[in-house]
Amino acid sequence: MTSDGDLRAFIDQQRVLLAKERDAEIERSSLLLSNCGPKLLEQKGLSLGGLGIVGMNIGLGGKTLVELERPTAYHISPIFPPHSLSRPGDLARIEANFTSNASAKKPKTSSSTDAKGAQAEGVVYKVSDTRIVIAVDSTEASSEDLDLPERCRVLKLANSVTYDRMDKAINQLEKIVLPTGEGKAAGELTSMIQVLLGMKAPSPREPLGIIPFFDDSTGKTHTLIEIIRQLTTESPVNLKPKRVLVCGASNLSVDNILERLLALPITDKSQKLRVTRIGHPARVMTHEGILESTLEVKATRTDQAALARDIKDELEVALGILSGKGKGVKGKGPRGAERRKLWEEVKALRKEYRQREGGVVKSVLKESQVVLATCHSAGGRQLNNQEFDVVIIDEATQAIEAVCWIPIFKAKKLILAGDPMQLPPTVLSLDNEKKRKKKATSASTSKSIKKVVKPKGSTGAKEPSPADSIASDANSSETSESDEPIVDAVGSVSLNNKASFKLLPPKTLETTLFDRLEAMYGSGIKRMLQVQYRMHEQICDFPSKTLYGAKLKSHESVASHLLQDLPNTEAKTEEDAKEFLESPVVFFDTAGCEYFERLDGDGDEGSRCNENEGTIVQNWIQNLVEVGVLPSQIAVITPYQAQVTLLTSLLRPKYGPTLEIGSVDGMQGREKEAVIISLVRSNDTREVGFLKEKRRLNVAMTRAKRHLCIVGDSSTVTHGGSYLKKWLAWLEANADVKYAGLE
Repeated sequence: MTSDGDLRAFIDQQRVLLAKERDAEIERSSLLLSNCGPKLLEQKGLSLGGLGIVGMNIGLGGKTLVELERPTAYHISPIFPPHSLSRPGDLARIEANFTSNASAKKPKTSSSTDAKGAQAEGVVYKVSDTRIVIAVDSTEASSEDLDLPERCRVLKLANSVTYDRMDKAINQLEKIVLPTGEGKAAGELTSMIQVLLGMKAPSPREPLGIIPFFDDSTGKTHTLIEIIRQLTTESPVNLKPKRVLVCGASNLSVDNILERLLALPITDKSQKLRVTRIGHPARVMTHEGILESTLEVKATRTDQAALARDIKDELEVALGILSGKGKGVKGKGPRGAERRKLWEEVKALRKEYRQREGGVVKSVLKESQVVLATCHSAGGRQLNNQEFDVVIIDEATQAIEAVCWIPIFKAKKLILAGDPMQLPPTVLSLDNEKKRKKKATSASTSKSIKKVVKPKGSTGAKEPSPADSIASDANSSETSESDEPIVDAVGSVSLNNKASFKLLPPKTLETTLFDRLEAMYGSGIKRMLQVQYRMHEQICDFPSKTLYGAKLKSHESVASHLLQDLPNTEAKTEEDAKEFLESPVVFFDTAGCEYFERLDGDGDEGSRCNENEGTIVQNWIQNLVEVGVLPSQIAVITPYQAQVTLLTSLLRPKYGPTLEIGSVDGMQGREKEAVIISLVRSNDTREVGFLKEKRRLNVAMTRAKRHLCIVGDSSTVTHGGSYLKKWLAWLEANADVKYAGLE
């Protein structure tokens, strides 16, 4: 069992790892911002320049919403260039537009009044192709006048809010499990918390008897929906309906669940689940029903909202006058004493608005049976003092453990869902550590280069896996030679020997709560869902055999579906139908074509792209579109950001934004009818980089529903370890193989 010393070591290590991760993000942001001129910042996607303010409005919490766009006076096109300010919640700064490198290196803070008044920090609230909205949180205690320049730029900053909330969760955990007797209790030491930390063994399973299912489908989301329905419905096995908090590692996972809940069949309105989505409306899907379920929209529909709405209207009129962008306002806003007086009125109105809005928010949440939020946003003020019976965390295998503790404290029962064979959390500090080791190794090698003769074609020794001591080969980001997966023995109820119920401090943040619990208690605490509802059986075949013990099967409704079964596809000839619409897996092999990759950037820090593969992708998409496949039904995935940029420049002008182009990490959780993967790597030294990470490849190939096309150099990729070698052999035997040089 876990001792106080074990608890202390675990908590201290979480703090150390979180501090390293925060520092890594700040370092990345500050270095780029300090060393890059305006044009380079835009090229790296870290800023949007030459913007003008369209207007200022009020959002939930009294935040000032600053809307910006590209004025036609300064830009040929109103459409933004590619940028990374695309995720609502990203921290950003609005400041004066700079046009010279010298100006770009101006420090963040300045003692001058002009510099101080010319910038404001907030979060990305909403973004489209032509407009970005920044939410500036001006508290009633602030005396700063939001007086922004006529021409602005928006800079992406390191986001500290998530780290603040994770640190707060770890501090709360410490006070609960290692109380000092000082101050107010941080929370109850529940049986669930004790089991999560190995302080006590899980309780024996109790038979529930026969449970009538609403839906006997077994996909992951189907199963979560069934659990939610069972928990919120009165029945012989659930005597009192439960209140449920549903969280996810991403907004997409939360919205997928919400969309399914809203689509549930009902015979009368009394049966309809009362659900509320926490988070900015801009973060959620544009589906009308989902937007209607957001807290912000629901808060405007209550009886108490009328008074708050009147105050909001007054606020927006005042802000319009201050910005010079309000209705009927001509020229610039007021100055001097008049401006200071109006700003004082704005602060007073904002304080009153927040008070009234707080009552409205509590009223909406009080009547909600199911509340949905990301793990991070569950720590926002809207859910302060809110308690639930059960918390469900989807994509738990992609979430840092500390962020999971934010919602865990709000309930006494926890359900985790996720796929340990997909990508772990993205950890910047781990990447930095790898780079430092690589540089140290390179320096050491260069000193002894005269003494060492490297065999031709050798890539050197394999780097140690970053996975920590509790991770198995199957869960490791590196490819093991055995390739033996660890999958759930379905039906098993046995746990590890009690002596192994010990809490071990993680070595990296890649160790998720999901991984740690399985290591502590064995596979008996989880259940593997064996039927999937996305992929054609041929697309599913290789992942099932190599990563899921051949237990993952395609449901009969999707097992044989092809592009030709879509209502919008139609080939002009039988030959076109066979080539483009009837092949579930296609492989363009570029071996021998000398379609070599190119390093885009300086030294090892750069990303890689492959122009010839880009042309193959472009041509194949054109063929698919000509037989009726819609651009919105296609996704292009590649492991390298430079290739994403290249493919975007080739494809976006012709097919528009509905054709998705992204990295493997960005496409996790997504699905499309047709997916095209560009592997990029092609070189004489047979180096494959992180293509050897089996989970990354697994994510990419399992996004496809009816058609999967791979473009790559088999002569390079086959040298990436046994997993890639098996994959290429499988492609040769099962895919429609096309040799690129002959096409």
